[in-house]
Amino acid sequence: MLERQEIEIFLTLAEELHFGRTAESLGVSQSRVSQCLARLERRIGARLFDRTSRRVALTVIGEQFRADLSPAWRGVEQAVARAVAAGRGITGELRIGFSGAFTGHLLHRISEEFGRRYPGVDVHVRQVQISDPFGPLRAGDVELQVTEPPVAEADLRLGPVLVSQPRVLLMSAAHPFARRESVSLEDLAEATLLTVAGEVPTYWLDHHFPRQTPSGRPIPHGQAITHWEDALSLVLAGKGVTPVAAAGARYYSRPGLLFKPFTDAPVIDYAFVWPTGRETARLRAFVQTAMDHIHGAGGTARAVEALWAGGGAGA
Repeated sequence: MLERQEIEIFLTLAEELHFGRTAESLGVSQSRVSQCLARLERRIGARLFDRTSRRVALTVIGEQFRADLSPAWRGVEQAVARAVAAGRGITGELRIGFSGAFTGHLLHRISEEFGRRYPGVDVHVRQVQISDPFGPLRAGDVELQVTEPPVAEADLRLGPVLVSQPRVLLMSAAHPFARRESVSLEDLAEATLLTVAGEVPTYWLDHHFPRQTPSGRPIPHGQAITHWEDALSLVLAGKGVTPVAAAGARYYSRPGLLFKPFTDAPVIDYAFVWPTGRETARLRAFVQTAMDHIHGAGGTARAVEALWAGGGAGA
């Protein structure tokens, strides 16, 4: 019977075709890789790799062995992952909300990684309208959300910042600012700023859609939108401008729209938020997976663990 380490070393070496990288990937010594491979080849009775000082390549038998072994091993790993997740209570369904295409795309990518770690959880990602940013969380339609701070709600808990984006100003190509390389917050006194209507906290609006420039000059406000798509059509029609994340240029670019960088505006953070006292094992696992995906496993583990300190979690 093959040992687990033999299988992992063979499949990793078949992918890397390099003894040093295989050893580094698995956290073992290069001599251990060579020893395990030699033992495996003796057991099979044939060479699995042709190797010289310059190259490593699978033999015909090695290619066939990988083709047969790889899907079976993935099945074993998935079965183990499902059992571990079930033992930790990380099963069931997780509903996650987002406000814009940028974070939605990011969450779908993270969900793929999460699914590999926790195959027993069914993740659903859905958009939350900007006019009611916290309604779905309070109604239980989503359990976790990525949104733009500030969040100062007694019944909601603000979690770690997932990612930050430079703030830019969305305008039409016919706007007076269109020929500028960049804009400043003071320039907003000379523009009409679109804003948001609905169940939106005043402190949030004041942060993202200010009424005064840093020097105190009034900023004219235009039409208030309830759906983000309305902002695009209003900007195209010359009815106003609106601040957005720089990534918006990728998702909302179309003829007649321009995205001008601010020289002095703060970045836009995108942070996790969830109902106070309703952390679950699923939620915790997803937040940790997301932070690992963006920032690397080593850099965020302690910070995320500290976030949960003192709080209980359900299944």
